[in-house]
Formats: sequence, C-alpha cells, structure tokens
Amino acid sequence: MQIFPFDITARSGAARMGALHTPRGAIRTPAFMPVGTAGTVKGLYPEQVRAAGADILLANTYHLMLRPGPDRLTRLGGLHRLMRWDGPILTDSGGFQVWSLSALRKLSEEGVAFRSHIDGSAHFLSPERAMAIQADAIGADIVMQLDECAPFGAPRAAIESSMLLSARWAERCKSAFGERPHQTLFGIVQGGVFPELRRESAARLIDIGFGGYAVGGLAVGEGHHAMLETLDGLADHLPDTRPRYLMGVGKPLDIIEAVARGIDMFDCVLPTRAGRHGQAWTWQGPLNIRNAKMAEDDTPLDGALDCPASRDFSRAYLHHLFRSGEMLGQMLLSWHNIAFFEALMARIRDEIASGGFPEFLIHQRAEWKSQAAAPRPRVGE
Repeated sequence: MQIFPFDITARSGAARMGALHTPRGAIRTPAFMPVGTAGTVKGLYPEQVRAAGADILLANTYHLMLRPGPDRLTRLGGLHRLMRWDGPILTDSGGFQVWSLSALRKLSEEGVAFRSHIDGSAHFLSPERAMAIQADAIGADIVMQLDECAPFGAPRAAIESSMLLSARWAERCKSAFGERPHQTLFGIVQGGVFPELRRESAARLIDIGFGGYAVGGLAVGEGHHAMLETLDGLADHLPDTRPRYLMGVGKPLDIIEAVARGIDMFDCVLPTRAGRHGQAWTWQGPLNIRNAKMAEDDTPLDGALDCPASRDFSRAYLHHLFRSGEMLGQMLLSWHNIAFFEALMARIRDEIASGGFPEFLIHQRAEWKSQAAAPRPRVGE
C-alpha cells in the first residue's frame, strides 16, 4: 500500500493547512470533495468542477457497482477515463448506502448480502470485494475500507459490536488491498457518540496501519453539537502525520468547526442537492432563490467569486429560471454552490496560514448559527 506524502505547512490550534500528494496531483487541505455519486457531479462538467477549485472528487461504490458494474468499468478503463477526470478520486466503500437499505440487506461476519434498489437483483459485498471494485474496477486513488455503520440511538453494546466488526473488516481490507504503488487505503473510525469506543476504534486502526484515517458514523441524526462533542479531542488519538477525513459532512458551519478540531477532508452532496432545489450558499448563509424578493434583485449571487454562475447572472434571472422550471437554473445554482464551498476551503487555508483562523471562526459562527439546528444531508444523490 502506498502512503501518500502529506505535508502540513501551517497550524492554528488543532487546525492544519497542507497538501496530500497523490500520483494524479496534490490535494490542498483542508479540502472539500464534490460528490460524483454515479461518476458525475450532478449538473456540472468536470471542467467546471476543476475550475471551481476542486482537487479531488468522491464517487460512490454502491451505485457504480450496480451501474455500470465492475466488469464494464474494467473494460472501459476505469472511472477516470470514463468520466474524463484526470485528478484524484476517492471512493466510499458502499457500506453506508447498503446500511441504509435496512429492509434489503443481511449482515454477517463475511460481509453484507443485499438487493439492488434498482431491480431487486442479489449482490454480496465483502471487504475483499469492496477492495477489488474500488481499486481495480473503478481505479480510485484513495480507497475506503468496508465498514458497518450502526444506527444513531442504538444501544452502546450494539455500537461496540458494530465497531469491532468494522475493525475486523479493516484488517481484511488491508490484507486484500496489498501492495499498490499508486493507490492508498483509509481506515474508518467508528463508535457512535461514545468517546471511549472512538478511541478504541482509532487504536485498532493505527495498529493495522493506513494511509489516512476517516471518521464515519456521524451526520446520521445525532445533531450538530453531539457531532462536535464526538470530534472534540479525537484528533489527539489519530496520527498527526496522516490526513483525517470526516465522512458525509457537511454544511459550512460543520466544516469550519471540524477544521478547528483537526479534520482535513470533507465531502457532502449539499452543494448540488441544494442547488437543484433553489438554495444558494453565501457567506451570510443560505438564501432561497425562489423567494418573491428575488424577482427584481439585479445583483449577482457573489460578484467576488471567480465563477460565471456566481458573478455573471442576477438573482432575478435565477429566480425566473426556477419559477419557469428551466433546468439552467438548477445547473447554475449547483455550479455556484460548488464554487462557494471551494472558496470557503481556500479561505480557511488562507486564514490558517495567516494566523487569522480563530477570528474567522468566531465571525462565521455568528453568520451561520442558524445552520446548527437544520438536518445535514449524507452522501448519495
């Protein structure tokens, strides 16, 4: 297994700025990964995603194993070639999506049997199979271990059992992954909202040894403050020299608070999902482009953003597109939101480097405080 070089060039408390160097290019951290669930960031060309500032995309193993399928992906030369994206790709293991199919799956020590939500066909995903699909068929640069995510609110004993199963699967994933000179494997810390289980999970993964460490099983209903309490101090139990990835998060407030707790990488469907439903994200918080007050607002969403969707079209025009049911409105708002999230990450990196991150955090907490009570979407569009 390749261990990609990870340089930390600036710190502000627990927050770090740096870069993870992959054979397909550097990932500037803290980083936000737009979600390309089925091999596309919905509504955007790959060139638009790159121009917005994204260094890496996330693709969804569950969806890609169903369509177009591992064999076809292999014949077509992998996902990079198929979707014309030459940068790094991280794939989730598919575990979260399978977990969400509660009525269609059966879990065992060997793996998870499930039926496709598309046509009801039977499938089986084991740690070994997850590695083969991600690393060989998809050709991901960063592969995630197969894990099991216990539902929020489950008894502590059930969450501990789930965490231990994920740890055993992590060992099998590492063994199956083997020596791959151009790809790396991340382990996933589980344990619900129980700090002692999180620490035990982290220790077990460190003993196995991974190229990076993710925090899974959050943004599943525990709420903003419980998520932050779970993250408090967790970075101290993960290697300082390796990247830390908070899976399926999140909203701008979630991101900036997690950066302050030592997290380096994020992903979420929020920018494009919100864009398709008329919500634009700004430094002042989200705005609903469908609101009547937007009908004659001739100002752009954000004239300072280097993105045509943000800079060159008025809010009134975007309002008109949504009221008229024109798909261009969804495309432009999705593009703007991706550009805003990437601008947020660039600003975070700059503030860490300049020493201004604590003040920036305080200011944006005040701007975005209403976000804390709202639900956070997970991976999968």
